[in-house]
This record gives sequence, structure tokens and C-alpha cells, in this order.
Amino acid sequence: MRKIKIGIVGCGAIGTELAKRVCDEFKDKVRLVSLFDIEMEKVFGLQSILKKKRLVALNLDDLINRSDLVIETASANSSFEIAKKVVSAKKDVFVMSVGGLLGHPEIFSLAEENNCFVYLPSGAICGVDGLKALSLGKIKRITLTTKKPPQAFKGLSYILKNRINLDAIKEETILFEGRVNEAVLFFPQNINVAATLSIAGKNPENTFVRIITSPEYSKNTHEIEIEAESGNIYTRCENLSHPENPKTSYLAVLSAIATLKQILEPVKIGT
Repeated sequence: MRKIKIGIVGCGAIGTELAKRVCDEFKDKVRLVSLFDIEMEKVFGLQSILKKKRLVALNLDDLINRSDLVIETASANSSFEIAKKVVSAKKDVFVMSVGGLLGHPEIFSLAEENNCFVYLPSGAICGVDGLKALSLGKIKRITLTTKKPPQAFKGLSYILKNRINLDAIKEETILFEGRVNEAVLFFPQNINVAATLSIAGKNPENTFVRIITSPEYSKNTHEIEIEAESGNIYTRCENLSHPENPKTSYLAVLSAIATLKQILEPVKIGT
């Protein structure tokens, strides 16, 4: 059986983890053929870690040409343009930075026109399967409450612009309350799950986000409330941060690996 050729865009903590799994756990079904990052030292560093040759792509077009499936682990600021370029080339794309796709439904129409697939993992939350089922009827409201320790928000432009001193926070503090499109704009590295909920529920107008921080938090927690005509869902996930990136929950990485596994295996579990 012909192996699927995979290219990875973004060689940070998540890209590195996925690259290792592709080269080990899934090596019988896929082949890592290319790596790209705007910081080229990361590309050469990951190639060295993997102990492989000729993986470095000098630009995105080069990586797309080599690949059957492109995995994006770069950033929400670039994920839409990356996905658009991939599906325009009639290749499949796997998007980790789902927030960048919010407000761009044309990517899904383009994928359909070009007979290719866009894969969006559930990320650091549970309940997306139920949400997809409920979306076949009417969903009244989706509310996501995210709780993370202050260090998870270090360096964000929203924090700097609003002159929020994260080190001065001593108790539970609400950083943001509002609609999903604003949350994704202000917290692009922290709240991809909000975009996933909005897209899966087909209800961006009624998807709301609350972001809370406290120095007492040791985990990244996502609480989801879904109100629909056919029933209600409440889920709560308490996630440990990825050891290499405190802005990302480890479950988000595992979700990506599980999604890739489902793509490759003949048995599909869940909606």
C-alpha cells in the first residue's frame, strides 16, 4: 500500500511531537517528507532530532508539492492562508490553529470544489461529537469558560495593550468575556477550542467565551455548556500543559495524534 506523504508546517513543540509520532507510531502507513517554519533554525533542529535527511523545505510551496497531507501547527495568524494554499493545490490539510479559520467558511467550499479534505481535531476539549449531533437541530447557545494560570497568557498583545500585570494577579480574575470571534482575535494561541466549537456547532453568533486566570490554577480547564432544542450538554476538561509550551494543553497534542490515527485506520469511532 502506498504510504501517505506528510509535510508539517511549524516546528515548535506540537510540530515536533507530531513529527516524532509520524516517524515512529505511524511509519507503516505514512512517510514524513517535508518540514517548514519561518524560523529555519527550528526546521534544521527538528530534522536533526529525527535523524533524517532532505526534510527541509525552503518555502511553503515546496512543502505542499512534496506532500499528500499537510499538517499546520504554525499559528492562528497564518493557518487560513496555509490551508487555502494547500486545498488550492488539491491536497488535504490538517489544521491545529483552528482559530485562524473562523470567519473564513470559503475554505470548506474550496476543499469541496477541489475534492480534498480539511481535518480539524477536537483539541483540548471533549463533547465535539455531541455538539455535531446537536447541530443537526437548533442550538440556542454555546458557552466556553476557560481557566488557565497567568503564565499561559504571557506576551499576548491583549494583555500588553490593556496593561494587565499578570504577576500582580493574586486571586481568580476574569480577563475576557465576549463573543467567540473577539476571543479568537485577542487570544489566538490560547483559545483555538472556541473556534472549533463555533465551527462544529455552526453557530458563531451564539457562541460565547469567558477567560479566567488565577495563580492557584495548576491546570488548563475548559468548561462547555451547550443548550439546544434536543438537549443540553455540559463538559469539563482539566488538562495539564504541554511540557514544552505552557500555552497549549497536552490533550490538544494527543487529540491531533488521535485524529491522524483515525484518518489512517479503517475503523472510525464517534461522529
